Amino acid sequence: MATNLAIDDSLLKKALRIGGKKTKKDTVNEALKEFIVRREQKKVLELFGTVEYFEDYEPKQNRKK
Repeated sequence: MATNLAIDDSLLKKALRIGGKKTKKDTVNEALKEFIVRREQKKVLELFGTVEYFEDYEPKQNRKK
């Protein structure tokens, strides 16, 4: 999908240098992937402390032999 974006030149130059990608397109795509991964990780972190568990649960007892 072709898209025209007004991207801050200094941010893009820094991202190109730090990311080591050869093209602006590769740099922006990598940045978007990292953004998505970080946001998804943040959602998982928000679940910590909200999942109920039983301290006396023994998974080995439920295994079929």
